[in-house]
Amino acid sequence: MPVAKNKLHGWKHFAGLYAGEHVAATEFVIGATFVALGAATIDILLGLLIGNLLAMCSWWLLTAPIAVETRLSLYNYLNKIAGNSMTKLYNWANVVIFSVISAAMITVSSTAVRFLFDIPAQLNWYPNSFWFVAIVLAVGSIVVVVAMYGFSTVADFSKICAPWLFVIFIAGSFALFPALSNHVLGTTTLSGWGDFMTIGDSSIWTGFTSDGEEGIGLLEVIGFAWAANSITHFGLIDMAIFRFAKRKSYGLLSGVGMFFGHYLAWISAGIMGAGAAVLLKTTITSLDPGDVAYHALGLTGFVIIIIAGWTTANANLYRAGLAAQSIFVNHSREKTTAVVGVVTVIIACFPFVFSQMLPLLTYAGLLVVPVGGIVFAEHMLFPKIGLTRYWAKYQNISRSIPAIATWALALVFGFGLNALDIMSFYYLFIPTWIFSIVIYTVLAKKYGADKDYSAEVVAEALEQQNIATYQAEQARNDKAYVVDTSLLSKVLNAVSVISLLIITIFACQVMFFSETMAIYEANKAQFELYCFIFTIMYFASAYIVLKRHKVLNN
Repeated sequence: MPVAKNKLHGWKHFAGLYAGEHVAATEFVIGATFVALGAATIDILLGLLIGNLLAMCSWWLLTAPIAVETRLSLYNYLNKIAGNSMTKLYNWANVVIFSVISAAMITVSSTAVRFLFDIPAQLNWYPNSFWFVAIVLAVGSIVVVVAMYGFSTVADFSKICAPWLFVIFIAGSFALFPALSNHVLGTTTLSGWGDFMTIGDSSIWTGFTSDGEEGIGLLEVIGFAWAANSITHFGLIDMAIFRFAKRKSYGLLSGVGMFFGHYLAWISAGIMGAGAAVLLKTTITSLDPGDVAYHALGLTGFVIIIIAGWTTANANLYRAGLAAQSIFVNHSREKTTAVVGVVTVIIACFPFVFSQMLPLLTYAGLLVVPVGGIVFAEHMLFPKIGLTRYWAKYQNISRSIPAIATWALALVFGFGLNALDIMSFYYLFIPTWIFSIVIYTVLAKKYGADKDYSAEVVAEALEQQNIATYQAEQARNDKAYVVDTSLLSKVLNAVSVISLLIITIFACQVMFFSETMAIYEANKAQFELYCFIFTIMYFASAYIVLKRHKVLNN
């Protein structure tokens, strides 16, 4: 059923949700990849700004309106307009996509653990160390078990990670920037913005790959920043989130994740990757996230890689398990998650899943964006051109030929454009989305969307009214939300905030008060020590507050 009015959330919920979702372990991989791909400094600063603005507006103008008007997830809406067969096909696509993303995060977490045991970095598409495979199997097994039985705790825990992750990304870039400055300018301190651009152009985003070839340009940076989450905005998967929003304008709150995670964190990760390469006298392509995080943050680097990768992997494996359970309805979610998890862990043994993160995310978006186009056409376009929403439901169709044919043709169209190399593959989701809208509209009209369904429309409206009445009655029995105002929780909250402030202060000391390399090294060692100590204090205090809050509201 649609989400009930009493279950809707305010703006703070969505700001926190997007901050937690998009400041994660993937940022280490993607931020460093921009460096490896040879983007120029101005292209990064401007391209990520424009691309993330476009992504934010896509959530605001496409995803949130449909979700708020229907209060349905994409899965429910798709089943309503295209039947069970199409929904199963779509769930198969989600099993593949979320399994691969989860596998990439398990691999990223494993790079931190392998560093502790002095196992070589895994830079090929296949593993070259038995012990690395053993680590992946161990880390992956934990992820699978938690996704099966303890996901709610991890989901709650991941919410408190967002503020810490943001601080740590910025702190890590501060910790390595003086080394980069000394490498380029011969001094550890900056005299102005011009020095930053010089360092960026010379040592971070040089405009050239490590092989000396010309790198990606402004349009490619914009395209990837926009396309990175096309699966959730143009593909409409985040209808599941925004169906709980009180207003359509809450789609703008996706910008919290975009500009903290996909702007500042990507830039910070690029600085950390380049800085680690300078310290180790190697290239960024020879490093994995474990190398980068350790040389930027010391022991805290292991914490950020393991926690950020683990929480992201759990969320995506849980999604994959749900999608699989929707296909195999006679089996429990736990069993389907276990089976999908085994396959995911095997995939995670092959490092290509994180080293090819940019194209994987882009192609995943291209795979599901046509479904977003179908739903957009049905919901937004049909009422304006005289066609009827939910016409397939009114005809009692279980297998929508227009929807299935549209998806198949759109995939041929999109991947065909890619094969012909007509345009940058970062932008392929746009013509593919438009193509799917046109084809679905034409086919739906041919199969009966233009017929008179007046009686069915009235019955649908009555059904929705009855659902709203039922939900209002149920809401009377709901337990009131309790805010924890106890003195202990206030003190613990203060401890967590102060812990983040202290980490920031020590990072600023490294960045702005390291006049020589000797002072820099002393400041950085001090930063690494206190960053680790206050990281432990932050998580301890924040987690206790979280548990106290849950006890009050259970």
